[in-house]
Amino acid sequence: MVTDYYLPTLGGVQTAIKAHREELMDAGHEVAVFAPLAEPSPDPTVVRLPTARGFAPDGYPFTWPLRDAARQLERALAGFDVVHVHTEMFAALAAYRAARALRIPLVQTMHGRIDVYTRAVLPLPAITTALLAGLHRRGLGAGPGSRAIRLDTSAPYARTRTARRMWRLMVSQAQRADRVIVPSTHFAAKLVAQGVRTPVDVLSNGLEGTVLAALGAPAERRPEPGAPLRALWCGRLSPEKRPEVFLDAVSRTPGVEAVMLGDGISRGAVAREAARMGPGRVDVRGSVSQADVLSAMRAAHVFVSSSFDFDNQPMVLLEAVAAGLPVIIADPDLSETLPPDGHLVAPRPDAAGIAEALAALRDDPARVAGMSAAAIAHRPHVTQSAHREGLIRVYRAAVSARSSR
Repeated sequence: MVTDYYLPTLGGVQTAIKAHREELMDAGHEVAVFAPLAEPSPDPTVVRLPTARGFAPDGYPFTWPLRDAARQLERALAGFDVVHVHTEMFAALAAYRAARALRIPLVQTMHGRIDVYTRAVLPLPAITTALLAGLHRRGLGAGPGSRAIRLDTSAPYARTRTARRMWRLMVSQAQRADRVIVPSTHFAAKLVAQGVRTPVDVLSNGLEGTVLAALGAPAERRPEPGAPLRALWCGRLSPEKRPEVFLDAVSRTPGVEAVMLGDGISRGAVAREAARMGPGRVDVRGSVSQADVLSAMRAAHVFVSSSFDFDNQPMVLLEAVAAGLPVIIADPDLSETLPPDGHLVAPRPDAAGIAEALAALRDDPARVAGMSAAAIAHRPHVTQSAHREGLIRVYRAAVSARSSR
């Protein structure tokens, strides 16, 4: 597996790869992970790619130089049956070059909307996305160029030039794979609508056994009448995740106490706003370990996702379900990840809508208990073991497609 992001940094891509890796290795398969790392890993199956010094955009180590990474992968991947790429930056591009040189089948998982991410995170996105798109075209190498891709520009998410650059980047990379995995139907539909013709498999992510064991047997949530509702938010503190919308919702809802986990470019603004709300309302804890995330889930009554028109299938939602937490979402597209009776879609995706959902659960402990029971019953569906055979089928299909050429 090749990725631009891996442990010890935390995020959905990292936890998804960890789950894939653990489940496949438990089944007797040989798995190695190649990624840029701040320091070499003590695990010999986690291999450090050439990593830039003093340059870690958004806190993530960055693969550089591309040529050296591709050469390393070309040496290291010889003998592997399939290459599974999880990202779209320079580690991914190096993997495409190496797999092409070695004629190894390549599977690409599309984890997220980099059009939204780059708009939110990159400085001067109109300029920096043009630079990134150009570097990506050069790095991807020979094959159908991204300029030849005809996008559906009538789609609301593809109307700006900046967005179209990033959609061409995603589509051009997916077109070079032998198989594409997408964890959600809503994102898969967008990719197909924008021109991806590589076979696309919708295959949910899942949680590995060590995470389920760390969570333990989940307890049904039933807040005491009149007691504060304990809400948990966890993710990257960055504009595309809309942490400020969650803060605004909590400020509008007396009787709700919140914990926020994560780090990112918005942390300073989030911490200042939380402080203005007064003691006891919002505890901004910053970056924490996965163990601390799971501990916070055990202590919460409800999990809240404030992102809208960005997330694909957040791993943290799967963790919340496994912990027995009711979930409030702002984006109805995320419903497919959750048990029907275990989540609540905010009536509107703004702070007022999320506040309304929080107030509804604050005032109805029995409803919280019922949603929690539904989450607990759904727990077997969010395990990686439930999706292992589906992943192996995709690998076999990629191998078969390549061998028939």
